[in-house]
Amino acid sequence: MAKYNVVITDYEYASLQIEEDILKQLDVEFIKAQCRTEEEVIRAAEHADGILNQYAPITRKVIESLKNCKVISRYGVGVNTIDLDAATEKGIVVSNCTDYCLDEVADHALSLLLTSARKVSLLDRYVKAGVWEYKKAVPIYRLRDRVLGLVGFGKIPQNLCLKAQALGLKVVAYDPFMSEELAAEYNVEPVDLDTLCQMSDYISVHAPLMKSTEGLIGEGEFSRMKPEAVIINTSRGPVIDEKALIHALQTSQIAGAALDVLEQEPIAGDNPLLGMEQVILSPHAAWYSEESEQELKRKVAQNIVDVLSGRYPAYLANPAVKRAVTLGEKL
Repeated sequence: MAKYNVVITDYEYASLQIEEDILKQLDVEFIKAQCRTEEEVIRAAEHADGILNQYAPITRKVIESLKNCKVISRYGVGVNTIDLDAATEKGIVVSNCTDYCLDEVADHALSLLLTSARKVSLLDRYVKAGVWEYKKAVPIYRLRDRVLGLVGFGKIPQNLCLKAQALGLKVVAYDPFMSEELAAEYNVEPVDLDTLCQMSDYISVHAPLMKSTEGLIGEGEFSRMKPEAVIINTSRGPVIDEKALIHALQTSQIAGAALDVLEQEPIAGDNPLLGMEQVILSPHAAWYSEESEQELKRKVAQNIVDVLSGRYPAYLANPAVKRAVTLGEKL
């Protein structure tokens, strides 16, 4: 009988070989599940020592049912699938991976910005329909000296900032936790959210999803934006009030949107965004490259090994748990 049980609640990967190889550092039984509901997670993970999680809900009800769990490791940067407070109260370490796709998400956001700015997708559709006419994309504006507003200024928007500045964009940022020193280091103008909405030609959203950021960009924010503004989202769908976004696009309050994430994923077939030629959509793919996927899988599995071996993981999403759990520091 194995010393530890590790359960993966759900996954969309073709192979879990990387995780299995990492977990072989310990005497582990690796149990694979495809859970969608609280009840399914409880049944699969009730006796788990460690949990790997992708999208399945790890709610307070789930956490209170866990009998042996010491660590929950989530695939990705965000931990919005997990009730952090409940886990911390129960002394369960929550870990994630904050640095596996910095270039990928920044590059994807920049790609969406450039595609929107040059209206590449729109022109492509017209050419393939037999229409050879640049005027179908009027107006297009020069990118240099336009303003990019970053909502959030963590590692990914910092990465994007440098790439955007190389193209001649001026960058402003809204982040309540951004220091003056960090803003100066990146030559970014710190502004409040209202000012960002008023100044920006392109707005790229990078705020994590939590109670304080759900619906952060809503009716009021759209009303302050320029009519030629384009909003880009590669963070989490619910950070933008989608109903307000659709209204802003339908009434030409803003010129366009480029979205990798949505409130409901996959997108519903009757979502008005699907019929808008000023909207670019991708299927929550900004994080992906072959390299980033492999890095993510290695690191989230290693988080499990670290905690079960008596060490804090390299990526600790609930540092307050240190008040309840004493582990060694990772070397």
